[in-house]
Amino acid sequence: MGTKKKTWQEKLLDSKDLPKIVDIPEKMKKRLGEGTMVIPAPIEVDEIMKSVPEGKLITINHIREVLARRHKTATACPITTGIFAWIAAFASEERKSEGKNDETPYWRTLKKGGELNEKYPGGIENQMNLLEKEGHTVVQKGKKYKVVDFEKSLANIE
Repeated sequence: MGTKKKTWQEKLLDSKDLPKIVDIPEKMKKRLGEGTMVIPAPIEVDEIMKSVPEGKLITINHIREVLARRHKTATACPITTGIFAWIAAFASEERKSEGKNDETPYWRTLKKGGELNEKYPGGIENQMNLLEKEGHTVVQKGKKYKVVDFEKSLANIE
């Protein structure tokens, strides 16, 4: 018999042995520089996303800066931070479908440059609707969708 597939919430709470601090891998040094990098626990990414107030925004890179400061490292892993934001989004939708109201406002977390994340629940359409409800303007630039003047709405999260 196959093992039961983990729920998004289980994935979010499964920190394995994270957070972990590692030397920046050789193949990432060109992009990230020298020093150490934190591989965050999924729940840390979720907590930062939860702290973004209505009308405010954050980017994955800003989340990485917060994680690096908290762990006293040069940077945070861009790959796992992005994956954990995605897990946080789906775990939030899962909790909502169960009638729980401890939502993670994942739609306020953007990709670099204020870009919407097509991998979030409901895709671009859903994220755009939720952002517009909070007063943001979303425009299409080529194939990408971006929040206009997103920098003016960035949350100040330490």
